Amino acid sequence: MEKEENQNTAAQNHQEPEKETAKPEENLNIENKQETAQEAKEEIKEPTPEEKIIELEDKIVRTFAEMENQRRRFEKEKEEAFEYGGYSFAKEALNLIDNLERSKQILETDEKLKDTEALKKSLEHLDIIQKDTISIFEKNNIKPIESLNKKLDPNFHQAMMEIEDDAKEPGTIIQEIQKGFTIKDRLLRPSLVGVSKKILKKEEKTEENKENKEDK
Repeated sequence: MEKEENQNTAAQNHQEPEKETAKPEENLNIENKQETAQEAKEEIKEPTPEEKIIELEDKIVRTFAEMENQRRRFEKEKEEAFEYGGYSFAKEALNLIDNLERSKQILETDEKLKDTEALKKSLEHLDIIQKDTISIFEKNNIKPIESLNKKLDPNFHQAMMEIEDDAKEPGTIIQEIQKGFTIKDRLLRPSLVGVSKKILKKEEKTEENKENKEDK
């Protein structure tokens, strides 16, 4: 009998422990989470067919607007490439006119050629070449900038010096050092010019010299 009782006691000791039951607080949290998830699902509503149509129409309108903007940009770039494509070439070609002008000046200051028939004919030929070159430029919308006796315009002229002259209003261009040109409505290169300024009186010059000495 004692053996049977001991066996029964051992069997009871080897039985698996009972699972712990969930606490009431944990059950409440789980239920709250489930309710929150359910409410979130209910809040996310499927758009109606009318709403989907409006959204698609808006996307189509935006797409067409972007395509139109790209088309306009392309057209503008194409026009600029056509109109100003020769800008760099034209700027380099201006050296031809500069060299012709320098050649004339060298010949005119050559004492050996002074007052000779050879000088006269050479200058005439250079004038013809220069005029023809400018004419070709003008046919391609490359035009010289008018400078002499004009008011200095920073958009087209670059002042290199001031020249005393009471006969002209201050800031008037009275000397053209290098001719400027435009291509269409764009500046190709500015004219290098000398502008007039008032002639200083002797007293003013003396005072100016004194001030300069004092500053030194």
